[in-house]
Amino acid sequence: MDIANSVALVTGASRGLGRHFVTQLLERGATKVYATARNPESVDLPGAEVLALDITDPVSVAAVAEAASDVTLLVNNAGINTMNELVSGDLDEIELEMDTAYYGPLRMIRAFAPILKAGGGGAIVNVLSAASWVPSEHWGAYHAAKAAAWSLTNSVRLELSGQNTLVAGVYMGPTDTDLARGLSFPFDLNDPADVVRAALDGVEANQSEVIADPLSAQVKAQLALDPATIYTPAATTA
Repeated sequence: MDIANSVALVTGASRGLGRHFVTQLLERGATKVYATARNPESVDLPGAEVLALDITDPVSVAAVAEAASDVTLLVNNAGINTMNELVSGDLDEIELEMDTAYYGPLRMIRAFAPILKAGGGGAIVNVLSAASWVPSEHWGAYHAAKAAAWSLTNSVRLELSGQNTLVAGVYMGPTDTDLARGLSFPFDLNDPADVVRAALDGVEANQSEVIADPLSAQVKAQLALDPATIYTPAATTA
């Protein structure tokens, strides 16, 4: 897909990866970029069109789809990490995590798929994680939600192939955003600008899957191993 002259919409655009998506899309020549957030006043990105959006609210999603009916590139970026374990964690927060990482993007895809079709197909980018493929001991809710989003991405890719819509999943390890702030990792965090650059390069190359860093490539390669080898309390990604 050619990003130049596209019309993009980015969820969770007020900070982190979302801000970088908006900035780099504009730098690459997107005609228009809708920067969305639950609190639109928190978005201060010159050149972007700001819209209020809560992806967990079907009414909000429908309103944004009506307001942004010219979109050709949808970036599902919004996310949270409640740091809950599945067995002992707060069930309401676990449900919120799934609502944000799985049902939220699904709502957006269902709302925008007809719009993308009308525009010739376009593209959907789902920001996922190496955590889609391997769990950690304490973030079960996050990993389960990301795994569901991985499956969602693959299924939607099949369902929308007939309308010529590229569906790309972006996978990364721990990245220097608010989600990772204050946490300790035995390696350097990714630069979010580099992750977004890799994601957009992948879109322009029509890639269905973007592996943004070596850690994610390593984790994916481990999927063929015996689960006992990798599903241990010491295995931690983000």
